[in-house]
Amino acid sequence: MYRYDEFDLGFVSGRVDQFRDQVRRRIAGELTEEQFRPLRLMNGLYLQLHAYMLRVCVPYGTMNAPQLRKLAHIARKYDRGYGHFTTRQNIQFNWPRLQDVPDILEELSEVEMHAIQTSGNCIRNVTTDQFAGAAADEIIDPRPVAEIIRQWSSLHPEFTFLPRKFKIAITGAPEDRAAVRFHDIGLMAQEDEAGEVGWSVYVGGGMGRTPMIGQRIRNFVPHEDLLAYLESVLRVYNRYGRRDNKYKARIKILVHEEGLATIREQVDSEFEKVRGGILTLPEEELSRIRAYFAPPQFVLSDDRFNLADLKRNDAGFARFVEYNSHPHRQAGYTSLTISLKPIGGVPGDATAEQMEVVADLAERFSFNELRVSHEQNLVLPHVAIRDVRAVYDVLKEYALAEANVGLITDMITCPGLDYCALANARSIPIAQDLARRFGTPERQAEIGPLKINISGCINACGHHHVGHIGVLGVEKKGTELYQLTLGGDASESAAIGDILGPGIVAEAVPDAVERLVQTYLGLRETKDETFIAAVKRVGAVPFREAYLAT
Repeated sequence: MYRYDEFDLGFVSGRVDQFRDQVRRRIAGELTEEQFRPLRLMNGLYLQLHAYMLRVCVPYGTMNAPQLRKLAHIARKYDRGYGHFTTRQNIQFNWPRLQDVPDILEELSEVEMHAIQTSGNCIRNVTTDQFAGAAADEIIDPRPVAEIIRQWSSLHPEFTFLPRKFKIAITGAPEDRAAVRFHDIGLMAQEDEAGEVGWSVYVGGGMGRTPMIGQRIRNFVPHEDLLAYLESVLRVYNRYGRRDNKYKARIKILVHEEGLATIREQVDSEFEKVRGGILTLPEEELSRIRAYFAPPQFVLSDDRFNLADLKRNDAGFARFVEYNSHPHRQAGYTSLTISLKPIGGVPGDATAEQMEVVADLAERFSFNELRVSHEQNLVLPHVAIRDVRAVYDVLKEYALAEANVGLITDMITCPGLDYCALANARSIPIAQDLARRFGTPERQAEIGPLKINISGCINACGHHHVGHIGVLGVEKKGTELYQLTLGGDASESAAIGDILGPGIVAEAVPDAVERLVQTYLGLRETKDETFIAAVKRVGAVPFREAYLAT
């Protein structure tokens, strides 16, 4: 994984010193909150409903054990003993004191971490597939490219103050596990006819109050030309993106209003100017960065899971293997997802003790490496199959062995009105009620894969637009209501969910979801037909009728 170089060390240290002085001036009253706001946002610090919130960057979701231990230490020393992992593969601390934030940033720098590019109108933390570098179906490990994009974008003078925040996602596999078509720029690895690997580029995706699916602007960009092409897209956006209305400032609005053909023409014109110049990536630089992400020294093995035997001997462990393991490119290994969605818990939260446990497991069983997924879980990417039982036993002891990845209780959920000043309604209690309703292993297995995403407001931090069932908190005459959507899909078969009907009160949400689930169970042709497949086959009408039933 990436290591600080001399530039990073000096840059992050200087930023910490700058911010320490800015915080001192704010506390002393020398800066107003309005003056302080752009300064704190450049350092990942938000002012939420009840307190400041610090968002820490986890570049492309990759961490090592000492870094996670440091996050646990920060949670215990400076917060309330826990952290919240987000859909941007970052972590948020919800209760730091303003005067402590410079000390937190200094401690983060000790383990090569920071809070840069987690807020403001900049290029945000680049996200990737949580199984990058490990997945059996991967064409190429996308993390070296994500790291190059990080270095290119960190202090780019032309893109420091964009019309609006800008998000990039990248995946190296044909199965989209990074929601690339719902980003300002999405990149998917492709092979051309000669077998050369490059990138298919999508632009104009996003969620929020105007959800849009990204459109493919170029089929294939070679490795060496990728930065030049990205720079061309950003130049066009920076030049023509609206700054008079923040609700219409994202590149998705520019693409929608001008049309993809016009944007492509502008981008191609810029690309011809910069292609072949200083943005061209030399092979030696690509090789240098790739070396940071060299595969571990795997031990050759033909070990494999025998799920039938596991089910006979230990049903709980069998469920964990079935739902929480992912095929690895190396025989004898698997990737294990650690669910942060315990039944009745807060999705995405982990205590300091739990973070330390996962750090220990990463060190002992996963070559000192772990990941944060955009679905708010943690991943041990390289675990020998012979060690999975030992990992499971430890996870079970610390309430981290929930076998529900991809199932109905594995919900993406924003903090909602419990924390966020922008929210209209609470998200966390809805997730907890749904988890309790559907949380038995037998019920989850009967339903099969189903993604529920919950947002407390139209900003869609919980990605409700792409949930198979989406839940959006709205407010009407002082009452918290919830609007349900159906048929969203964040995968390569991207789709935005359809609104099923008027908003309902919180107490009615579990029953409404129950009716949708029962409709699916009655309509599916076989037990292998998933919820989203059934929705796409039959359409929304029977589900809408069930939703509107009293």
